[in-house]
Amino acid sequence: MTPPRPDTELAGLPDWLYPLGFWVAVGLLALGVLFPRLAALAVGWVGLVPVLAAVWVAAAAWNRDRRLSFAALAALAGLVVVFVVKGFLPGA
Repeated sequence: MTPPRPDTELAGLPDWLYPLGFWVAVGLLALGVLFPRLAALAVGWVGLVPVLAAVWVAAAAWNRDRRLSFAALAALAGLVVVFVVKGFLPGA
């Protein structure tokens, strides 16, 4: 009898990471309605959650699944390239 396969749907992420990120974003967006200066922080948080997830996966899966860690690091490198190239565009 083979052992049960682990649930790999979250690809190394803890179960609480995205729900926590989502509810923090909802709370910040709701506060952004009352305090408009928080709206930029809320939008930044929405963009930061996937970056935090990629960092988490890159660090946590390094010993277990190097290919997954390299994929997460490649995604982060792609974001860095986008921001660097965006800096060269006129009017950006």
